[in-house]
Amino acid sequence: MAFRRRAKSHPLFSQEFLIHNHADIGFCLVLCVLVSLMFEATAKTAFLFILPQYNVSVPTTDGELVLYHYGLKDLVTILFYIFIAIILHAVVQEYVLDKINRRLHLSKIKHSKFNESGQLIAFHLASVAWCLYVVITEGYLSNPKSLWESYPHIHLPFQVKFFYLCQLSYWLHALPELYFQKVRKEEIPRQLQYISLYLVHIAGAYLLNLTRLGLILLLLQYVAEFLFHMARLFYFTDENNEKLFHAWAVVFVITRLFTLTLSVLVIGFGLAREENQVFDPEKGNFNTLLLRMCVLLLVCFSQAWMMWHFIHFQLRRWREYWNEQSARKRTAATVHAKQQLKAMKRESGYHENGVIKAENGTSPRTKKLKSP
Repeated sequence: MAFRRRAKSHPLFSQEFLIHNHADIGFCLVLCVLVSLMFEATAKTAFLFILPQYNVSVPTTDGELVLYHYGLKDLVTILFYIFIAIILHAVVQEYVLDKINRRLHLSKIKHSKFNESGQLIAFHLASVAWCLYVVITEGYLSNPKSLWESYPHIHLPFQVKFFYLCQLSYWLHALPELYFQKVRKEEIPRQLQYISLYLVHIAGAYLLNLTRLGLILLLLQYVAEFLFHMARLFYFTDENNEKLFHAWAVVFVITRLFTLTLSVLVIGFGLAREENQVFDPEKGNFNTLLLRMCVLLLVCFSQAWMMWHFIHFQLRRWREYWNEQSARKRTAATVHAKQQLKAMKRESGYHENGVIKAENGTSPRTKKLKSP
C-alpha cells in the first residue's frame, strides 16, 4: 500500500512566522521607503508616505503660513504609519508586556486582557500628552468660540493634520493586530465595536472639518480610557485593589456629560448661528440642519450606548460583590452554629454509639461493685 508523503509547508508561509515576524515585515517596508529618500528620482514618491500632503501657503502679517487640507493622498500616508504602529506595537509587547507577564503568571484570559490594557495605556498616555499640547498651542481652550467660528476649518496646522493621520493609522492597525495577537473569537466582536467607534468619530471629525471639536472630545475620552486600563492593570496584579475603578467611574460619568454638553453647544448652537449654512463639499462646508442633526444623533447615540454598558458593568460588579458578601456571611453563620453546637454537646454530654458519655469519655452512671 502506497503512502502519500505529507508536503511540508514552507516556513515563510506558516502562521507562526507571520505572527512572530510581523514587526520585521513592517520594518522592511518602512526601511524601503527610507532608503528611497536617498535617491533623487524617488524622493518625491517617498515624501508621499512620510509627510502630510496638500499644503497651502497663506499670507499673514508676519509672512507666509503653511497650512494643510485633506485629500486622497492622505491614504498613502496613513498606510505608511500603519506599519509604524505595527512596529511600535511589537516593541511594547516584546520588551515590556511579555517580561511583566512572565513574572505575574496570569491565566490565558487575564493574559490577553493585560496585553490589551498595556498597549492602550501606552497609546492613550502619548495621545493625551500630544492632544493637550496641540489644544493649548492652537488656543482652542483659551478661546472656546474658535471651535465653531469661521467654519469650515478647511486649512489645518501641520500638527493638527499629522495628529489625525496618526490617530487613524493606529486604529486601522488594530484590525490586523486581532490576527497577529491571536485574539479569541469571543473577544473579536467587542474589539471590532471598540475600533469602529473610534474610526467613525475620528474620520467623521476629519472629513466634516470638525477637527477642533474632535480634539477636545478625544482628549476627554482618552483621559477616561487611560484611567480604566490603569485600573485594570492594578486589578490584575492585586485583585483587592479597586480604588482606581472608583476614580474611573467618576471620571467616566463626567466625561459623558462634558461630551454631550460641548457637542450640543458647538453643533447645536454655535454652528447654527453661522451665516454660511450651505452644503458645499468642494469648499468643505457641511453646515446644514440635516447634517448637524445627524452628527448630534450619532454623538448622543454613542454616549448613550457607552453609558448603558457602563451601568450594566457597574450593576454586574455590585451583584457579584453582594453575592460574595452574602456567601461569606452564610459561611460565617454556619461555622458559628457548628461551634455553638459543639459547645452545647460538651456542656450537656453527647451520645456515642447509643451510650451517653461524659466530657472525659466515661459513663455518667455509677458502676455497680461486684460482690466478693
